[in-house]
Amino acid sequence: MVRTVEAFAPAKINLTLHVTGQRADGYHLLDSLVVFADIGDRLAVQRAPDTSLTVTGPLAEGVPSDESNLVHKAAKTFGVSAHIALEKHLPAAAGIGGGSSDAAATLRALADLTGKPVPPVADLLSLGADVPVCVGHGWQRMSGIGEEIAPLANGVRWPVLLINPGVDVPTPTVFAALQSKNNPPMPDEFPDWSDRSDAVSWLAAQRNDLEAPAIAARPVIAEVLSALRGCLGCELARMSGSGATCFGLFESVESRDAAAEAIRTDYADWWIETSWILS
Repeated sequence: MVRTVEAFAPAKINLTLHVTGQRADGYHLLDSLVVFADIGDRLAVQRAPDTSLTVTGPLAEGVPSDESNLVHKAAKTFGVSAHIALEKHLPAAAGIGGGSSDAAATLRALADLTGKPVPPVADLLSLGADVPVCVGHGWQRMSGIGEEIAPLANGVRWPVLLINPGVDVPTPTVFAALQSKNNPPMPDEFPDWSDRSDAVSWLAAQRNDLEAPAIAARPVIAEVLSALRGCLGCELARMSGSGATCFGLFESVESRDAAAEAIRTDYADWWIETSWILS
């Protein structure tokens, strides 16, 4: 009987994203606090003579199933052929690591199937800067070009609302439009996340350096942030990654759900999902 391993590919959220430099080879240096939500894509992986991919789910439209998909590339990097069934629930190219998280979930599933370790970070970076952090879990500090990962021991669950207005953001354009590529990193010390007031104050003092150039390219992102910030109980609203998805951290489940209902009424064509940040 062919064994199937199922894997979950959670949405990745950059609570902060500081661009701290640029190397001679063009790669940007980042300092980011990365967390994951309890919504995401789902994969089922089986060993097979040749690698193949099927894509289903509510957001499958437009997602390639050929070798251009990072799932295919992840299997090739692992060195194992497999049939992979991908159920898409996250929007693609949206700043929440959909493709990178899918690739990371593929690698974890293949490691489970074969008993072999996930390839080293240097190999994972060839798939994308977010793949190494997506192989991990919990709250993590990601720096360098994505190769430096430091897990945090004291992450917490937090009600979160994710919104994507349905526009693609050209990542190279956003990076190219940065006014400064040498910005301060996060502080070395993190707050006690269980102290909500301290945590919110600390996060509010941080940044997503890509937010302003992304808004310049896609002004609707500012509308998303304004909608979130106008909701009762929203403690922080910020863009994730290079956009266009934005997140709102809420003081309670009730305020989060009320915000989701209100924003859905005004913006029926936006992707709006209630979730939890995982500890």
